[in-house]
Amino acid sequence: MSIEDKMSVDERRKYLFKMQGRYKQANRKEKGRLLDEMEAVTGMDRKYLIRLLTGNLHRKPRTKQRGRVYGPRVDDALRVIDESFDYICAERLTPNLVWMTEHMARHGEIEQTDELLEKMGRISISTVGRILSRIRQDQPRLPRKRPGRSRNLTQDIPMRKIPWDIRLPGSFETDLVHHCGPTASGEYMCTLQMIDVATGWSERVAVLGRSYLVMKHAFLVILRRLPFPIVEIHPDNGSEFLNHHMLRFWGDTVQGVTLSRSRPYHKNDNRNVEQKNSTLVRAYLGYDRLDSVSQILAANRLYDKMWVYYNLFQPVMHLAEKKTIYEDGQPIRVRRRFDDARTPFDRLCQSEVILPEHRQQLEALRDPINPRRLRQDIYDDIDRLFALPGAVPGVTENVYRTLETDLDPQKGDDDLFHFAFNRTPIRDEDEADSS
Repeated sequence: MSIEDKMSVDERRKYLFKMQGRYKQANRKEKGRLLDEMEAVTGMDRKYLIRLLTGNLHRKPRTKQRGRVYGPRVDDALRVIDESFDYICAERLTPNLVWMTEHMARHGEIEQTDELLEKMGRISISTVGRILSRIRQDQPRLPRKRPGRSRNLTQDIPMRKIPWDIRLPGSFETDLVHHCGPTASGEYMCTLQMIDVATGWSERVAVLGRSYLVMKHAFLVILRRLPFPIVEIHPDNGSEFLNHHMLRFWGDTVQGVTLSRSRPYHKNDNRNVEQKNSTLVRAYLGYDRLDSVSQILAANRLYDKMWVYYNLFQPVMHLAEKKTIYEDGQPIRVRRRFDDARTPFDRLCQSEVILPEHRQQLEALRDPINPRRLRQDIYDDIDRLFALPGAVPGVTENVYRTLETDLDPQKGDDDLFHFAFNRTPIRDEDEADSS
């Protein structure tokens, strides 16, 4: 709490309780001096202070409740915005109410008025939380489904975790989510996910198996689509990330990128991507087995839409301050303070790492999109994905059919979610081998 904040009602009453005894025992001159002091401390009127100090300071219960400040128009707007943001918490929702109200009004989802915008600008997080708890009672929610040895090869790769207060975009925590179902036999779908620590920017690509062929292809898709360069790649110690082929890929094909790794059996070293594995992958696809070519292609179409939804429309909070508190006789506590929720795209624009032409391109993509309809398209794609048949037992799926034949597609009506920004330099593999 800032020292410049005004005293609350309870704080003023507590202060007056302590002063009341002194006031009653003081003479006329001393009472005047005490009143001057209490006026300065509480900011209350002098006559009102006298009435309180000579009477009963205990607060009387309210006989008549206050009327509603925010009416049904705010409820209706919050209902639409809440659904468009996929029912995020009030702390992430509130700082983004004004611009999303204007955005949804352009798509005809909300009837915008000056009064509505004014209320959206001044409504508090606690009020939004109370309204959401009431209007969400009958709303459908996203179904939540349950969820090596040391090698000389990794000795030269530093073990660390990316600092939480890093400000420069480009440091990515990386992980692979397995969709094998109850058995890990055979080839099955995996989701390669990368999370930028500074901005919350997320990337996902579905692959069939964990071979170097599909891992290299997935990384190339992400490298070409990212609107800012990669500075560091930080996976766990999985062999799909740390092998001779991938080390040559990050050293020769992709140059200038630092490769680090987390400590074995320390999941918190990759805390950001581990959290998003739950909220952005498992929450949508669960723990079922996905192992056919058609399912991988459908998953990548789903991830393309999630790329737009979560990077351009979903606000995220970033840890702004972390303080360790030591008190005598008390356990050590860590106090965390988060900044205002903003979308990864807004955080990226604030960092000025993105090129102006790429920023304009992404803004041109975001403006005509209705996030409420896009969210529904994502859920429809999930239904279509699980309606597809899995692989036939004993029949090998053709992994080459899961690879995009053109990593630099021409942007048009059929490729709304594909971009080729190419901010990270990539050398041709034949050229890298010859050198």
